[in-house]
Amino acid sequence: MVILALDQGTTSSRAILFDHTGAIRASAQKEFQQIFPQPGWVEHDPLEIWSSQLEVAHSVLAKAGVKARDVAAIGITNQRETAIIWDRRTGKPIHNAIVWQDRRTARFCDELAAAGHGGLISRKTGLVIDAYFSATKIRWLLEHVKDARERARRGELAFGTVDSWLLWNLTGGALHLTDPSNASRTMLFDLHTGAWDEELLRLFDVPRELLPEVRSSSELYGQTAPGLFDASIPIASLIGDQQAALFGQNCFARGMAKNTYGTGCFMLMNIGPKPMPSRHKLLATVAWKTNSETLYALEGSVFIGGAVVQWLRDGLGLIKSSADVEALAASVPDSGGVYLVPAFAGLGAPHWDAYARGTITGLTRGTTAAHLARAALEGIAFQVADVLEIMEEDSGIAVNELRVDGGASANDLLMQFQADLLRVPVVRPKVVETTALGAACLAGLAVGFWKDRTEVQDACQAERVFEPTKSADDVAHRRKRWAEALKRACEWEERGTV
Repeated sequence: MVILALDQGTTSSRAILFDHTGAIRASAQKEFQQIFPQPGWVEHDPLEIWSSQLEVAHSVLAKAGVKARDVAAIGITNQRETAIIWDRRTGKPIHNAIVWQDRRTARFCDELAAAGHGGLISRKTGLVIDAYFSATKIRWLLEHVKDARERARRGELAFGTVDSWLLWNLTGGALHLTDPSNASRTMLFDLHTGAWDEELLRLFDVPRELLPEVRSSSELYGQTAPGLFDASIPIASLIGDQQAALFGQNCFARGMAKNTYGTGCFMLMNIGPKPMPSRHKLLATVAWKTNSETLYALEGSVFIGGAVVQWLRDGLGLIKSSADVEALAASVPDSGGVYLVPAFAGLGAPHWDAYARGTITGLTRGTTAAHLARAALEGIAFQVADVLEIMEEDSGIAVNELRVDGGASANDLLMQFQADLLRVPVVRPKVVETTALGAACLAGLAVGFWKDRTEVQDACQAERVFEPTKSADDVAHRRKRWAEALKRACEWEERGTV
């Protein structure tokens, strides 16, 4: 028996089969189209999200020679905040998905802040007012798609983040559900009551009839619809990708932290059974809910992480594949004084500047493609260091190691530079696909595939530990120069232009 994890990300859909030891039996991945209708706007085709996810699910089963009847359960983890609205009768989306990176509602967010709603939203949701989250995307869809708000009030439409969209399609429209880790990313969910909040629904003018039921992150929800596979498969976990990685990294104790290097970078720290307000614009969010236990996390979100490597590949043509960036960057001893701030979609934590834009400083005639590649990797690590510093201040907890995962964590040069900046060990697990592993573990626990968390912990072992090597003075100098480059990127666009 195996667990099938469906990992629906920002740039690709993946399916991974895990055995009882936590080892990967097989994996499959498919990239899908990124749609940019205007500067600052990012969309996905929901039907392509679904078709690509179903395709890789079939592909991974065929690759491993596994029948559907041998899958103990499906676990779903997903890009969060991305908003989809569809017709309940036909199952067809009313518009492209508005992706978490999209900035089209930044101006409305400014209006909300100017009207003094920041305190209310922060107090109830643990979030800051930003276009990142789902609520303003939902409002935009209801305003700009003909008759959408009226149809929503009549109960004809359904909203979901990507977990809800996949579950709806997997069950043939039988289930419209989400979990608290995803619900807590909408700006409509009260962390303290664990429910959709009527005051926030009125503020954003979102009909309650549109929203999914909120269930726990680990339970048996139902079965796949007939005809999708050669047998029905239980579906037993829903969890946002970053919270899934926190679980997959076994950060079960208060103060444990992980960073995922994906399209963006996302650092989470387990803060225990009570949400903690941040003094520095970090987010308080639900980590997961299992049985009657809800745990919370502090989160710092960096919008552009590994995506800067895609830009080097696709935008500049400096490398043929993303894997080539390490060799190119390692061909020079340092960045040659070049700093690259990858604020292509604004800046996330702790700056929350929707008007920042990507900036390169320190260019000379001697600057080469290798220096740019190295500066791009270092720009990822600098952003992560900024977030961890603030997270330690907010929580009062000194992090003694950082657990890492995600595609870019396979880059040894980046991980060593990260350890040098943080001055603590960076621990990379044998299975770097901890997002998928977390979803698999939650599903497996729900159906008895694993009996308890002790068995789950055995599935996560360290592959390499990167120890700091740079002096404190060298690190302080580099971080000072980074801060200067960051200032030049901030508020580049005029307010109200995105």
